[in-house]
Amino acid sequence: MAEIHPSGTPAPHPGLQRSLDRMLANAWLKPWRLPACLPAELQLWLLDPDCLQRRFSPEEELSIQNHPAYWAICWPAGHALAAFILANPQYVAGKRVLDVGCGSGVVAIAAALAGARQVIASDLDSDALLATQANAALNGVELISCGDFNDAGDVDLLLAADLLYDHNNLFMLDRFREVASNVLVAESRQRLWQHPHYHDLPSLNASTEPDIGLADEYQQVRISQACGIIPING
Repeated sequence: MAEIHPSGTPAPHPGLQRSLDRMLANAWLKPWRLPACLPAELQLWLLDPDCLQRRFSPEEELSIQNHPAYWAICWPAGHALAAFILANPQYVAGKRVLDVGCGSGVVAIAAALAGARQVIASDLDSDALLATQANAALNGVELISCGDFNDAGDVDLLLAADLLYDHNNLFMLDRFREVASNVLVAESRQRLWQHPHYHDLPSLNASTEPDIGLADEYQQVRISQACGIIPING
């Protein structure tokens, strides 16, 4: 098994390495600082880009398609929403917050760092929940894990990033409003949707970490809010 942590840094859950092995042999994780999340230095266990610097065989390409480790990449919408929350902590401060489809946990961790009273990270992928807890430990915050977001109980704010990539997922916009009185949604792949109860906040540009060659158009992130409006800093 490849070494997945530098000396002195606690290793993530071994199940994450097994998941990576299913996707791609000789892949490993490294702690990665997110540049757009300064001044809070948020970091994540992400796929080491050195693993990607070669041509993949047809068998490897099939394995990547069949066993994608989405949690090992920080996608633009999650990256942008985390940066937005850290720059505007009044959206989460003192609230019970639910992050739906948490993936790497970047948005949930940002909410905890920004002063949320409690943060529930939800994902149907058990590996994503493992990754989120490993990343929470890396940042010194505590999160509650939840498989189905419908089991999270009462929350003040629902956060969702990278979930509207498929047009068939747009029904979730109404479901989110049934779960929480306030909703923040970030999306880079499906930006043209319209909904009478959502209004747009300033969009952000954010990168994929590590760089996997995603088209520039997917680095522009639309952030939208339903219900109460809270002024943005500055």
